[in-house]
Amino acid sequence: MRNFAITGVGGYIAPRHLQAIRDTGHRLLAALDPHDAVGVLDRWFDGVSYFREFERFDRYAEKARRRGEAERIHYLSICAPNYLHDAHIRFALRIDADAICEKPLVLNPWNLDALAELEQETGHRVYNVLQLRVHPAIVALRERMLQRPPGPPVEIDLTYVTSRGPWYFVSWKGDQERSGGIASNIGVHFFDMLIWIFGPVQEAEVHLSEPARTGGLLRLERATIRWFLSVNKEDLPEASRAGGKSTYRSLSIGGEEVEFSDGFAELHTEVYRGVLAGRGFGIEDARPCISLVHRLRTTPVAASAPEATHPAVARLRKGAP
Repeated sequence: MRNFAITGVGGYIAPRHLQAIRDTGHRLLAALDPHDAVGVLDRWFDGVSYFREFERFDRYAEKARRRGEAERIHYLSICAPNYLHDAHIRFALRIDADAICEKPLVLNPWNLDALAELEQETGHRVYNVLQLRVHPAIVALRERMLQRPPGPPVEIDLTYVTSRGPWYFVSWKGDQERSGGIASNIGVHFFDMLIWIFGPVQEAEVHLSEPARTGGLLRLERATIRWFLSVNKEDLPEASRAGGKSTYRSLSIGGEEVEFSDGFAELHTEVYRGVLAGRGFGIEDARPCISLVHRLRTTPVAASAPEATHPAVARLRKGAP
């Protein structure tokens, strides 16, 4: 049995990590979150030491390290805000633990180089939760695309609209310095998936960049992708709004819709199983996507030909609702 600790336990994604730790048969020793609405802990574990201040959490972890193998923290699960990922990963390595971190692993590609050096110095590993890579439908799609005969790049439209209220822009998620912006915060999952399936980025254009929405064009080794991301509910299709839905996800490949809305419940547990078996996704797995979202964040908005423009971007340019 391995010992875990977790940061950001009061956040949205933390319950999936708590379930993964429990379902893989391990124990949670400690949890950190400055906000004390953390009653979710009782659903998964008993007797977890909880800390609001990082300094007290640090002291606990260091004492546990000194008590020996049976008592030290073996893995730190990181669910904190994006801008804290780098610091919390460094903390994990310093206390002789491996890090299991949510996406994006870090905000800037050069942070990866420093973490890779720390891996070498400490002998511990940094793992990223790239759960779409273990989704059965995505795994099957990748196998199908890899077996596709050589030919022109596949034409893809990616649309992801997930409605967020005014709170989003007041929180760290709406602050580009802390979240990395929409491409990093809500698009990173899909960009990683597409690079994993269709190969390295060859060209990246940004056609729209606003606080609540962004879009552009990617040319990968085996695909050309028109993409659009939004947290504005006005961008939901009429059918979604009429049905009371707050999220719309569409991935069209060569005119064929790929359905992967279901099957998310156990993906974190599968990622944890991979980590514990020594086959987790590491720094180099995360690097292409981190480099891409940083590039999208810093690339000026460019004009585009109609055929290269995502329909939602074209509609917004025309001022249509």
